[in-house]
Amino acid sequence: MVSFDYKIKDSMGLHARPVGIMVKASAPYKHTKVTVTHNGASADGKRMFAILGLQVNQGETISVSVEGENEQELADAIRGIFQSENL
Repeated sequence: MVSFDYKIKDSMGLHARPVGIMVKASAPYKHTKVTVTHNGASADGKRMFAILGLQVNQGETISVSVEGENEQELADAIRGIFQSENL
């Protein structure tokens, strides 16, 4: 399992655009589980509305864990998406 923490910088918090890109990037990894955790609540990282339901605001930190085939590759891709979207 690979995991990382990410502090949300965007004034809109964790919103639909970067989450949608993340979900789309995760889709080809059929045998890999992605979990997003915030304030003790977890969401399936491949389900957009589950992630948005965490209601993450600016300045808050999320934990992303990736488990399965090519987990490091996918974790790096997700972190890259967050960084490129200035999330």
